[in-house]
Amino acid sequence: MLYEGVLRKMQTEMGDPIQYYLVFANDFLNVNQALDKNLQIDFIKYQCLNCGNERPIFRQGFCRTCFYETPLAGDWIMKPELSTAHLDKEDRDLAYEKKVQLQPHIVYLANSSNVKVGVTRKTQVPTRWIDQGAHEAIEIVEVPNRYLAGITEVALKDHVNDKTNWRKMLTNDIKDVDLAAWREKLKGYIPQEAQEYYITTNTETELHFPVLRYPEKVKSLNLDKTPSYQGVLKGIKGQYLLFDDDTVFNVRGSEGYYVGLTIGN
Repeated sequence: MLYEGVLRKMQTEMGDPIQYYLVFANDFLNVNQALDKNLQIDFIKYQCLNCGNERPIFRQGFCRTCFYETPLAGDWIMKPELSTAHLDKEDRDLAYEKKVQLQPHIVYLANSSNVKVGVTRKTQVPTRWIDQGAHEAIEIVEVPNRYLAGITEVALKDHVNDKTNWRKMLTNDIKDVDLAAWREKLKGYIPQEAQEYYITTNTETELHFPVLRYPEKVKSLNLDKTPSYQGVLKGIKGQYLLFDDDTVFNVRGSEGYYVGLTIGN
């Protein structure tokens, strides 16, 4: 069965296990149904997610020109503390920035390879945790805008990690921790402006990924170097496809690549 289209990050649905979907312009694939089947990936061309032109992908699915122009790739996206819409100050497109920045945001703790702090829009819970391959997560504060979430994350980064070790996450080299205890331990480091938004009532969320076998030593698939790859799909975690020969493919890291997918038996 052949599917074809430009890669975007997989859409997800909370469940036991989590359900994954690849959505193309004319195709729709529930990736869970490809588990334990032969999957061939063929790189066909580039297609920028912003302009749609066939230009080499620079970062985040965009060609170089679009990456530096589109509001979808402003610095405040990766660094929420740089948000300025609450001050009525534009970075690239104030209307878009107000729409995204001036809505409830969550600062959270997630455990994927280690305990880490992160920021997401409230509407992206639990999607953000799934995308990071976290097997447990808990909310710390819910604030009214992205800036407050950003300065809270910056303050907490001095006391807890803000990066995921993706190799440990993919080999399932993880330990369960008491995230509620971690949240309490970090409470005193929350900036004064965000203290009133501290959350005490919720419990941690557990996430279960569709994985039949974890790789022992991961080998990353790069479509520029290996434009055609074939293997038996053994799992899906975070935004990665895990194969039987320990190859892993980062779907989100390959956004803007137009591919053909062939599923065998």
